[in-house]
Amino acid sequence: MAGITPPDLQKALSGAEYPADSEQLRKVAEGNRAPKEITERISHLGKKKFENPAEVSKAVFQNE
Repeated sequence: MAGITPPDLQKALSGAEYPADSEQLRKVAEGNRAPKEITERISHLGKKKFENPAEVSKAVFQNE
């Protein structure tokens, strides 16, 4: 899945409260009208709790 940049991800997650799991983050991204590519990537992160945006970015971009 190419095309997602860290700024895109951070914009999609604007307003998220941490810690948060992938389901909560996906809902925030959908509320921010994030592209489907981003919401799908977030939903595939599993049920792990993320403590901050940096942890989310690391998880999203580690498999590229």
